[in-house]
Amino acid sequence: MSFTYLRTIRFQDTDAAGVVYFSNVLAICHEAYEASLLSAEFNLKDFFRNPEVAIPIVHASVDFFRPMFCGDRLCVELTPHQLNDNSFEIAYEIFPDPKLTQNCLAKALTRHVCINPRDRRRQPLSPPMIQWLTTGIDDL
Repeated sequence: MSFTYLRTIRFQDTDAAGVVYFSNVLAICHEAYEASLLSAEFNLKDFFRNPEVAIPIVHASVDFFRPMFCGDRLCVELTPHQLNDNSFEIAYEIFPDPKLTQNCLAKALTRHVCINPRDRRRQPLSPPMIQWLTTGIDDL
């Protein structure tokens, strides 16, 4: 499954040098993650406030290849991959939009683990999450 998210860089995303502040790339990736869940008809309020299930990010990394500036249009392509019954990772590739070239601006990765929020122990991913991980967005 892959999903494409379009986003314009805002002034608030940039640092004093006028380029996207490094941690804001992860925030943009998380926006893409949320948009993909919405496309799969997840109720985000219920998803993020569920007293039975939490899916925290346990690892994040970003590699930067070219600067991104205020006003730039971005195309974020995300591809989730289930690792086992209780975890998954999402690979992100960020390109200029329109995607006229194959020049990737940045790549990111987030790793997520499904836990019970009360005792913080791992638990299996829900059937809707497994469907989101394995079904193409266009097929939903």
